[in-house]
Amino acid sequence: MKHSNIFRSKLYLRVVLVSVTLLTIAYYLMPFPSLTVTKGQISENSQNMYLSVTETNKKIKTHQGTNSVIASKGFWTINSIGRLGNQMGEYATLYALAKLNGKQGYIPQAMANYLSPIFRINLPTLHESMWKRLHWKNYHLNDWMEDRYRHIPGDYVKLTGYPCSWTFYHHIREEILREFTFHDYLIDEANTFLRSISKGQDKVTYVAVHVRRGDYVHTMPNIWKGVVADKGYLEKAMSYFRKKYSNVVFVVTSEGMDWCKDNIDASKGDVHFSGDGQSGSPARDFSLLAHCNHTIMTIGTFGIWAAYLAGGETIYLSNYTLPDSPFLKLFKYEAAFLPEWIGIPADLSPVLLKKP
Repeated sequence: MKHSNIFRSKLYLRVVLVSVTLLTIAYYLMPFPSLTVTKGQISENSQNMYLSVTETNKKIKTHQGTNSVIASKGFWTINSIGRLGNQMGEYATLYALAKLNGKQGYIPQAMANYLSPIFRINLPTLHESMWKRLHWKNYHLNDWMEDRYRHIPGDYVKLTGYPCSWTFYHHIREEILREFTFHDYLIDEANTFLRSISKGQDKVTYVAVHVRRGDYVHTMPNIWKGVVADKGYLEKAMSYFRKKYSNVVFVVTSEGMDWCKDNIDASKGDVHFSGDGQSGSPARDFSLLAHCNHTIMTIGTFGIWAAYLAGGETIYLSNYTLPDSPFLKLFKYEAAFLPEWIGIPADLSPVLLKKP
């Protein structure tokens, strides 16, 4: 009886082992129907993730596809120098000139790190390892468009300089504006702030006021024989908008907010200093300016780009250097400011008094 039970146990164990083996083989050999998920079956968030991954894969395939494609056509890049306004100018110039010359533009990693957290830029990024492997031909640009830039020779060209002129890219303005589309969080923050200062009024006209001070307070008079915007200029510019529009609200941003609060008359109740009167982050300040209807700028690429994205009317400080300023060898007023923008001449008396 005991031996019989042992025999049955061994037989049962063998049957189980054989069954498991057969099921395992069947699992791998049996054909399964393919699973297809359409976009309609995916939630909105999942769709966005799916599209993002798909687009990323496309870019990877384009970049890694074949070295022969890269070798035969080459690609262009540009130096990544300066702060936000300079970076935007360099990006837009690369975008426009590469397109004009039939090349693919790639931005350096440093530029991607600067711009991609703010904007939905589309130019691919050139990995640092690839950057070091290539033998670049440097091609210097002035800060205005020239005919020779329409036929720049070379497959691996690195554009250099500080280009930030509408003359490079204004003919494709809509494309440039799409490249500089803000991320949603910046749009929401800007609109929330503007609603909060409207005081429930309808048809408010928001006027951005960017006051550049910082290093320019010293470099303009001491190096460039020029001036920065003063109290009188801002009063004239604000008076223009107060006379032309009703329910005007001025939104002031600056890295010199203490000076602004001391020199801008806020007694009428229509002036608001962003960030509770403190200097905000460049991304948030820039988005806030660009979401206004019109612009008062002083000097610098930050204000130029804020006005370009905002549209509407723009008032800028003009003729802010002496005629013999070395600054004018690098800069042309007509190339920096759009023809329809309104210039108010600067008061040059502070630098005229300094002349020997």
